[in-house]
Amino acid sequence: MMEYKGYTAGPIDFDPKENTFSGTVSGLKDVIHFEGSTAKELARAFRASIDSYLEYCEEAGQEPDRPYNGKILLRTDPELHRKAALRAAVEGVSLNRWISRQIESAQ
Repeated sequence: MMEYKGYTAGPIDFDPKENTFSGTVSGLKDVIHFEGSTAKELARAFRASIDSYLEYCEEAGQEPDRPYNGKILLRTDPELHRKAALRAAVEGVSLNRWISRQIESAQ
């Protein structure tokens, strides 16, 4: 995983016709693309795209990060929902708190 200044690269794709790798930066309000022919070029373009975007946001007086409100709509298999609810009950916490702990432990 590529990370720089608290931002991470989204999926990275390879174009065999152009012989290039490309990706996007996750967590920003806007879609920022970067590309390179080698891993070194890709990493350099990733960092440069973030630096350029942050500079643009500072000049424009806008926040670069996508806002999150803390609400997650989650759809899952009913049996998985049941298992999670039971685990939460065993641990004596709400299902929301149990899911939040699972997300925290995945960091």
